[in-house]
Amino acid sequence: REVEEASATLGASRLHTLRRVILPMLLPAALTGFALALARAVGEYGSVIFIAGNIPLVTEIAPLLIVIQLEEFNYDAAASIGIAMLLISFTMLLAINIIQVWSRRRIGYV
Repeated sequence: REVEEASATLGASRLHTLRRVILPMLLPAALTGFALALARAVGEYGSVIFIAGNIPLVTEIAPLLIVIQLEEFNYDAAASIGIAMLLISFTMLLAINIIQVWSRRRIGYV
């Protein structure tokens, strides 16, 4: 609250305060929340299969495709889909960490 008041005292508009003061301070927390939600979503492999159903070309999500490939004894395709999921997840988490470090340095929390 003090930072917002200081911004207003220095003559910044509410929009400028929001864009230049509040949002940069919220960015690390928002990215952490997104990363935790992403990790949880990737970890909820089993429940996604039960909830998503099995409607061809409608609910074909990666975990369901893995199960379909395993049922057809196509282990290479199932492993490929799993590795693709892992690589996408790791890439997203790495990007989030890089943005968090950058934003903390920009704000001066390091």
